Amino acid sequence: MPIEFGTDGWRAIISDEFTFENLRHVAQAIAEAFGPGKSVAVGFDTRFLSDRYAIEVSRVLAANGIQVYLTKADAPTPALSFAVTHLKADGGVMITASHNPPRYNGVKVKGPNGEANKEIAKRVEAIVHENISKGRKPNLMDYEEALSKGIITRFDPMTSYAEHVKGLVDLPLIARSGLKVVVDSMYGSGRGYIKSLLEGAGLSSVKEIRGEMNPGFGGIHPEPIARYLRALMDEVTTGGWDVGLANDGDADRIGAVDEEGNFVDPHRIFALILRHLVEKRGWSGAVVKTVSTTMAINKLAYRYGLPLYETPVGFNYIADFMLKEDVLIGGEESGGISIKGHIPEGDGILTGLLLLEVMAEKGLSLKALVEDLMQDVGPFFYARRDIRLSPPYSKKAVLAALKKLLPSRLAGVEVTEVNDKDGVKYILGEEGWLLIRPSGTEPVLRVYAEAVSPSLVNDLLREGEEIGQKAYGESRR
Repeated sequence: MPIEFGTDGWRAIISDEFTFENLRHVAQAIAEAFGPGKSVAVGFDTRFLSDRYAIEVSRVLAANGIQVYLTKADAPTPALSFAVTHLKADGGVMITASHNPPRYNGVKVKGPNGEANKEIAKRVEAIVHENISKGRKPNLMDYEEALSKGIITRFDPMTSYAEHVKGLVDLPLIARSGLKVVVDSMYGSGRGYIKSLLEGAGLSSVKEIRGEMNPGFGGIHPEPIARYLRALMDEVTTGGWDVGLANDGDADRIGAVDEEGNFVDPHRIFALILRHLVEKRGWSGAVVKTVSTTMAINKLAYRYGLPLYETPVGFNYIADFMLKEDVLIGGEESGGISIKGHIPEGDGILTGLLLLEVMAEKGLSLKALVEDLMQDVGPFFYARRDIRLSPPYSKKAVLAALKKLLPSRLAGVEVTEVNDKDGVKYILGEEGWLLIRPSGTEPVLRVYAEAVSPSLVNDLLREGEEIGQKAYGESRR
């Protein structure tokens, strides 16, 4: 299989396509894309062999005349991305497969602002293919030699990242609130970060679960969605905690659980923080969201008179706006959210802390905050289903087939608009929308729906799955 970069880097199954040999080819291409004399920060998550993979990438970069800053231990992607800017490096490499199943690993490439950079990724992919086709071997330097010469330097990204976050979140307010918080790190590399920041601010009731090293993630996907958060839900309800926060495998995503164990999705978290930043902090700026994100964001942006931009799925598209415009907040359905003054990268740690700030400022429970939001912007319900696809799978062919299947009505509601910015999105006026989109990182067809009632969401998802399966079948002919 060719090495291909999706919406957020290259991911593959460990020991299948993700091998040391292939990784060296990718590292060589990254080295050539940046060029000799540059500097690159390298980090890694808690997955199987991630630390070894990071060292191997560092050896290749060092052999190509690049100064390498390698984290001393596993670190979250947001901390690595911030380190790029703090160290004034030319870019970054993060060894992680983010929220993917334990059998996967991957490589994220960061630009000079710590952002997922599409141009660099495309250049890396092209160089990989050219080098392999021409039989070029990666350069490789002995690790101990590179350390002794200072070409590879080990560092801890947490201190500078924590100081930066303290300037973006009112941690003293959270501490005074006395909130009782459970943090579920899902065995990922965000472990210890939120707990440390809260305890350092003086909040006494903080507990972390699933924070130990477990490269298999306990057999679950390290994705902070309801089906994988039973441990957090049980802990919150049985322990009498006020709120539970969850991060994915590399902590660039957020999920939450209210005091009754109900899952609070990123759509609601995004909307709550947007409302807080405008109404309580008095901030302004553009709002950026992906096509799969709630209509509530549109309503709030229109209410506040803020520019609103909708992008394809992937934080790299949001990052483009954050780098060139005055963006107040940007976020996506999957839980990647960032704000003005921060790196142009999703950050589940920062977002979780901001949600606590909203609770502390309002003096309300998370359940009450969500109920207030629903009354404020109107009821909205959301769900997503994934259709696993079998090889051969062509994202391009599935998209072409989807664009030919354009129903005039869905679940009995008229389709008023069709958006093909990323996948195919059927808009049903004020009633809701359905999005069918091939994943850019795995053989999966994602079906998303939002509507004014749970029953309409279910009907839309059912019809969406039928359309998706039909498009997949057509694509294989």
